[in-house]
Amino acid sequence: MQTANLLPLVLVIAMVAYALAYMRSRSVAAPLGGIRNLKALPFYYAARAALWCAIPALIILGAWAGFEGKVIQNMVISSLPSESVPQTPGEASLVLSQISNVAAGKLDPNFVPAEIVGAADLLGQLRAQSSQFKTTLVLLIALLGGTFAWTRVKPHINARENVERTLRWIFFVCAAVAILTTVGIVFSVIFETVRFFGKVPITEFLFGTSWSPQTALRADQVGSDGAFGIIPLFTGTLLISFIALAVSVPVGLLSAVYLSEYATKPMRATLKPMLEMLAGVPTVVYGFFAALTVAPFIRDLAESIGLEASSQSALAAGLVMGIMIIPFVSSLSDDVINAVPQNLRDGSLALGATQSETMKNVIFPAALPGIMGGILLAASRAIGETMIVVMAAGLAAHLTANPLDSVTTVTVQIVTLLTGDQEFDSAKTLAAFALGMMLFIVTLLLNVVALKIVRKYREQYD
Repeated sequence: MQTANLLPLVLVIAMVAYALAYMRSRSVAAPLGGIRNLKALPFYYAARAALWCAIPALIILGAWAGFEGKVIQNMVISSLPSESVPQTPGEASLVLSQISNVAAGKLDPNFVPAEIVGAADLLGQLRAQSSQFKTTLVLLIALLGGTFAWTRVKPHINARENVERTLRWIFFVCAAVAILTTVGIVFSVIFETVRFFGKVPITEFLFGTSWSPQTALRADQVGSDGAFGIIPLFTGTLLISFIALAVSVPVGLLSAVYLSEYATKPMRATLKPMLEMLAGVPTVVYGFFAALTVAPFIRDLAESIGLEASSQSALAAGLVMGIMIIPFVSSLSDDVINAVPQNLRDGSLALGATQSETMKNVIFPAALPGIMGGILLAASRAIGETMIVVMAAGLAAHLTANPLDSVTTVTVQIVTLLTGDQEFDSAKTLAAFALGMMLFIVTLLLNVVALKIVRKYREQYD
C-alpha cells in the first residue's frame, strides 16, 4: 500500500481507537457513580488512545518513507556486476534512471544491457516487498498502540497528565524541526558558498563590476571567461526596491492613516477590502501589467520629453512592485494604529491638540514599531520578488543608477543559474548559493537596523 493511502488509514484507526476508549471510559465510570470519579475526563482517555495509536505508526511510516528509496537504490546498485557498478554519482544517477524507466515500462528492455533488465526486475521485487512490510508493520503498530491504550483506561490513571505531557513533546519536536530546518538551510548555503569561493576569489565576487557567469566546457573554448561581480546585481536590486518602497510606503501609510482616523465606517468597510484585494493578485499578472502596459507607457513618455528609455526598465518594475506591496504596508499599519489605546487619543484631544497633531505626536510614535514591521515586510517582499523583474526589467546585469535602463536583481539571477540541468560542481551553478548567502546577510542586517530604530523610538515614547 502506498504511503498516501496508508496515512489516512492510520488516522481512521486512530479515530476508532478514540471512540472505543471514550466508550470504555464511560462504561468504567458507570459502576463508580459517574465520570466525576475518574482521574480525568473521558476525552483525555480517548485522546490518549488516539495518540498511542497514531504517533508510533506515523513515526515508523515517516522513517520508512525517508529511507526506503535510498536503501533500495543501494541494494539494486550492489546487485550489478562489478564491471557495471557506476564509479561517480553522475553515472549512478544515469544507471538508476535507466533501471527505473525499465521497471516502469517507459524503456524497452531490448535496448538496454541484460544486467540493467535484471536490476529493474530486482527493483520491482524490492519495492513490492517493501510496500508489504511497511503496510503490515505500520498497521500492526497502530493496532497494538490503540489496544494497549484501550486496556489502560482505568479510574486511577490520570490520562490528562499523559496527554498534556505528550502534547508538550509534540510541540517541542515541532519547534525543534523548525529551528533545525533553518540551521540546515543556512549551513547548506554556507557549504556551497565556501565551494564557490574556492573557485572564484571573494574579492572579485564582492567588488567586481561585471556579471557574466560563463564557464568553459573545454580548455580551448572561446568567450568562456566568467565574471562574477555582484555589484551590478545588488545595484539593480536596491534600485528596484527603492522605487517600490517609494511608491508603497507613502501610499500605504497615508491610506492607513485615512482609514483608521478619518474615514467613516461605511467608507472604511468599502475601501479596506478593495485595497487588500491587491495582495491576492498573482505576481505573474502584475508582471503582464508591467510588461504590456507600464513599460511601454514609460518608454513613450520618456521619448516624448527627449529621454532615452529601454523597453524594459527598473522604473516599470519598481512602480508595479510598489503597487503590489501597498497592502503589506497599509493593512499592518492600519491594524497597528487601531491598536493604540483610545485613552491616548482622548488625552491628547482633551489637552487641546488637533486631530492631526494627535496623529503626529501621539498615535504615530506609539504605532511606530508596528509600522516599521510593515515597512520591513514590504522591503523583504520587494527584495525577494522575481516574476515582475523578469518580465518588466529584464535579465541584463547593468551597473547603472538610471531607472530608465534595464537591470536585473539577485533573485532573478539565482533562478536563472538554477534553471535546467546544471552541474553542481561548476562555478556558474555555485554562484547561486553565494548570491543567496549575500541576500541572507543583507536581509539580516536590515532586520538589525529596523530593531535598533524601533528600540530607539520606543525609549523616546516611554
